[in-house]
Amino acid sequence: MRTDDLRIRRVRPLIAPAILAEDVPLTDAASTVVANGRRALEAILENRDARLAVVVGPCSIHDPVAAIEYAERLRPLADAVAERLLLVMRVYFEKPRTTVGWKGLINDPDLDGSFHINKGLRLARQLLADISAIGLPTGTEFLDTTFGQFYAELVGWGAIGARTAESQIHRELASGLSMPVGIKNRTDGNVQVAVDALLAASSSHLFPSLTKEGAPAILETSGNPHCHVVLRGGSESGPNFDAPAVAAAAQLLANANLPQRLMIDASHGNSGKDPARQVDVVDAVIRQKRGGDRAIRALMIESHLVGGRQDLGGALRYGQSVTDACLGFDETAALIHRLADEVAPR
Repeated sequence: MRTDDLRIRRVRPLIAPAILAEDVPLTDAASTVVANGRRALEAILENRDARLAVVVGPCSIHDPVAAIEYAERLRPLADAVAERLLLVMRVYFEKPRTTVGWKGLINDPDLDGSFHINKGLRLARQLLADISAIGLPTGTEFLDTTFGQFYAELVGWGAIGARTAESQIHRELASGLSMPVGIKNRTDGNVQVAVDALLAASSSHLFPSLTKEGAPAILETSGNPHCHVVLRGGSESGPNFDAPAVAAAAQLLANANLPQRLMIDASHGNSGKDPARQVDVVDAVIRQKRGGDRAIRALMIESHLVGGRQDLGGALRYGQSVTDACLGFDETAALIHRLADEVAPR
């Protein structure tokens, strides 16, 4: 009697990471952009660089053409504020779903439930390579624990999301990633979970994964010293970007003998998913930095070419999010300039 794969409808071959890397290589120029971005982020987190890091870009990538246009518009803005801010383009390919829904460019690049994952991986790697060629470091969430093997060498900053911060395998993954990693507080607002994740991610682990050739293997990590908490608000705690919430999070880190370094997510629970309220969050960060805050090292802003959001299905408006609502680019540029002008160096 058959007992295996009773609920598996179909098995499709998955391309090996090494083959994809050969098709879409990491150039010397892109490697320099990635490495410099990582080093700059590490310096900011370690307080050796007085700038503020800002991870800014679409909630999710569904149209690589619009993402490239966004990057081309973001690059001159990044250059203009480079003395005060380090801009990292948010390039999210995977979307965790509370129940069901579109799972992101990698899983469903055609936006129609066809799940051409090999195509999605190729699009993701090519987009990261193209944005690096434009001269911007990129940041993305690592949701599937094997997908990083296909493109992690092109990523400057990584994230472990609110739904996976408590996951042991994601903490182990963060311990082996080659870039700084932000770990969000849980969806209900619990920050201690993220602090515990930092402790785990800073340690060595062994866990099963894939090699670049696609073979199963056990990876041994050395631990990641550049993980940090991302405050994103919560369903029970409410927003957690104001001075008392920042002080409370910093105290939790101090209690764990961890560096007091935080990123404030201006979206999600901190904005109630109202993109206009991201401006209020940034204003609060400006006030805290001008008041002498040393714990906030970075910000995250959800932004696209066109503000707001739209539902999948039918003709899509170019440059507008299909997941969470975003600030439009013009509003984002004005906000970034104001942040650069007003934030006081540490």
